[in-house]
Amino acid sequence: MPAVTTAASSRPADRLAVDRVVRRRLPVALLAVVTVALAMSAWHAKDPTTWLLETVWAWVGLPLVVLLRRRFPLTSLLYCLLAAHALVLAVGGHYTYAEVPAGDWVRDWLDLSRNPYDRFGHLMQGFVPAVLVREILTRTSPLRGSRWLAPLTVCACLAFSAVFELLEWAAAVAGGHAADAFLATQGDVWDTQWDMFCALIGAVCSLLLLSRAHDRRLARLDGR
Repeated sequence: MPAVTTAASSRPADRLAVDRVVRRRLPVALLAVVTVALAMSAWHAKDPTTWLLETVWAWVGLPLVVLLRRRFPLTSLLYCLLAAHALVLAVGGHYTYAEVPAGDWVRDWLDLSRNPYDRFGHLMQGFVPAVLVREILTRTSPLRGSRWLAPLTVCACLAFSAVFELLEWAAAVAGGHAADAFLATQGDVWDTQWDMFCALIGAVCSLLLLSRAHDRRLARLDGR
């Protein structure tokens, strides 16, 4: 009986040890994958200016994550989501969002009027930042466990989406027709509104689907 108890009690310790190894190695592996993907996406990019505008968020975010890794490590869930978002940006930057081949396949398969990769990109623009904002607010504010956490997270994601649309507008004013590939409106006069709506849907879906899993990761991070 004591042996069984000892074996059972060792399992949480083993699990914590595995979690620590994963948290230590996963960011390094994801950083390598994202860096290589971004470098490859720059190779023969359809429009170098559009590539830079689309991927600048990843190039800014990567150094921040690395510099703050020891002082403010993120959950493994958030690291994975940020890496996935960076890959989405890399693909969109390489082809331009209106001409991503996978989007063309989906358009033809579903008989759509436009390449939907841009919509997917804006959905991710809400889905991933929702976990990022939730994690920052949970760990640095009194909102942990508050009923205001979710609505304020969604509001922050919408604000970010609106800022991005303003940057697109500024690019269009500065670049004229040269900014068409960056805007990726594909002739839709309501493209800006659709983009923000997709970000809203992405943020809400992220909170509904990932909040419990995120809370578990946060608890493990607190017990590191």
